[in-house]
Amino acid sequence: MDRHDLIIIGGGPAGLAAALAARENGIEDILILERDVRLGGILNQCIHNGFGLHTFKEELTGPEYAERYAKRVIEAGIPYKLNTICADISPDREVTYVNAEEGCVTVKAGAVILAMGCRERPRGALGLPGFRQAGVYTAGTAQRLMNIEGYLVGKEVVILGSGDIGLIMARRMTLEGAKVKVVAELMPYSGGLKRNIVQCLDDFNIPLRLSHTVTRVHGKERVEGVTISEVGPDRRPIPGTEEFYSCDTLLLSCGLLPENELSKSAGVRLSRITGGAEVNESLETSVPGVFSCGNVLHVHDLVDYVSEEASRAGKNAAAFIKAGGVRERGRVITLKGEGGVRYTVPQTIDPANMEDKLTVRFRVGDVYKGKSLAVYYNGVEVRRVRKRVMAPGEMEELVIMKSSLPENTDEIIIRVED
Repeated sequence: MDRHDLIIIGGGPAGLAAALAARENGIEDILILERDVRLGGILNQCIHNGFGLHTFKEELTGPEYAERYAKRVIEAGIPYKLNTICADISPDREVTYVNAEEGCVTVKAGAVILAMGCRERPRGALGLPGFRQAGVYTAGTAQRLMNIEGYLVGKEVVILGSGDIGLIMARRMTLEGAKVKVVAELMPYSGGLKRNIVQCLDDFNIPLRLSHTVTRVHGKERVEGVTISEVGPDRRPIPGTEEFYSCDTLLLSCGLLPENELSKSAGVRLSRITGGAEVNESLETSVPGVFSCGNVLHVHDLVDYVSEEASRAGKNAAAFIKAGGVRERGRVITLKGEGGVRYTVPQTIDPANMEDKLTVRFRVGDVYKGKSLAVYYNGVEVRRVRKRVMAPGEMEELVIMKSSLPENTDEIIIRVED
């Protein structure tokens, strides 16, 4: 069986950044496995700008951002395989992949970095009533068909869900001549970034109906229209509030799910909140030597944060490999989100292995205005940060200093408070 020091599953922004960080930290034997025909992942279809403001201090399109990382990987001579599907990862880090040239191959890895990204919630998971007619797409599928394949998927459009991809596709389809009738959102707040609501909906006079959902899709062979109803606090449609919109296309932007089937086969413990792996301060999962980063770990709002997180994973995987796969673990501090904080990444910290500064990222479960983030060590408040606005669509972060952790700390809680 062939062996590589480091195998990275996924050649998108997370996988590329992790590979470069591992190479910069002394790991030469690296292999990237990517299922698409080119490096760059989902960014290749994201032709709008707004990427790279944190990483490169300039505004780039998705393909431009991806190309900068792909070019660095190629210049560094890091091997990668395209059109290659990773079929299985065993708990002892044996990776099985399949492609047309080699067939089915199993290789051993000194460490594995999971960087598979996420997928969209499909129609079948939403329980939409109606026939399985043409004209219903997830927003990301429509984005690929338009931006890479060159097809206009519809001329009269309704969008269900106000995630960032749905908002961006509202603008994109408008620019291509389609009429976007309405964006309906089940929750009383948008799931996307504020800037996307302004630039993609407000600037084009596209209405956003909060606390509304699609209750019927009309048409048998092709979508002919949809019925939208208001929902109450229990998220159930309110009788008598139905409105009909004629359309030939329904786009679904109803959430993203970390792509963790491979993680399960490796025995990785997953968070029931994020759907991604539970990780420690090194972004190492419950399986030693298997690390996770990017949208397969938890769904990010900015790709710049994906690259930053993936670089940490690459650096820590390199340390694991150079230590011969043996790392001493000290005491474990548990991180928890409560009182409006839905989760934290990481979920545990070992002070002996953490760097001087650790960035903890999380999302809140509702829109909060004029509230504070309070941090507790063993029930004692140690920090309070006032926030003007917090919303589920935008990721929050706090920095924990190693020097601030008392010897007896075994639990850190982050809460939303007045």
